[in-house]
Amino acid sequence: MSSNIQSPESLLSAKPEEPKLVSNLRGIKNKIMVMSGKGGVGKSTVSANLAATLADRGYKVGLLDSDIHGPTIPTMFGVEGQRPVVGENGIVPVPVNDNLKVMSVGLLLDSDDSPIIWRGPAKMSAIKQFLEEVDWGTLDYLIIDLPPGTGDEPLSIAQLIGNLDGAVVVTTPQDVALTSVRKSLNFANMIEVPVIGMVENMSGIICPHCDEMIHVFGSGGVSKAAEDFGVKVLGTLPIETDVAATSDSGKVHEDIKGNSEWYKVFNEIVDAVEEFVK
Repeated sequence: MSSNIQSPESLLSAKPEEPKLVSNLRGIKNKIMVMSGKGGVGKSTVSANLAATLADRGYKVGLLDSDIHGPTIPTMFGVEGQRPVVGENGIVPVPVNDNLKVMSVGLLLDSDDSPIIWRGPAKMSAIKQFLEEVDWGTLDYLIIDLPPGTGDEPLSIAQLIGNLDGAVVVTTPQDVALTSVRKSLNFANMIEVPVIGMVENMSGIICPHCDEMIHVFGSGGVSKAAEDFGVKVLGTLPIETDVAATSDSGKVHEDIKGNSEWYKVFNEIVDAVEEFVK
């Protein structure tokens, strides 16, 4: 291994000393990142619904989409055609409603089909701007939707903020996802971010005839990983087509009070997040 490769410990040794960054984040009470070991597990769905549900409960919430290469948050809230403006105190996040505002590189693209072809330093610079130059104002929660993995973006967020209040780790029951999520749990431990708990997404399908859960991708692995790492399973979310349709139609913030099993479990997950940061 090359001696030029830095360990997470050395990358995180510098705490946020930039006065502007520290000042800009001072009004944020709780900073929570949502992460996953691999893509396609529904991490952004969890991030979007967490932010929307907290906002619906009366909290002031900001949602930062730090997935530079695959931003989806603007689409989930139906604001992909809007552009941030510059105010007296910096870049103004795009408002979704009175309690929720979002920021994403997806809001800066000329087209949804435009690729972001950036190397690590450019991505780190963009994330620093999102934290330092976006006028987040006073928030109860800043939810940070991370891209999958344990690379530039999670490291940049952890290094720049320095005092994250917790991480929610999202996975699916498949062994291939669990192999990656265990790395995410180790990553959180290495950067000293407390793990609020794990969310098992796509845990199965509820049979429309007998209401029994069919575990399409197996079961038990998430509980085992949680036990091994001493963390909680915050909830197991079934596969529901209505949830996917809500995200695709840009109505996450409008449809968060569904009566299905998914929304029932998700509200319990949000309860656990609230309790953790008290």
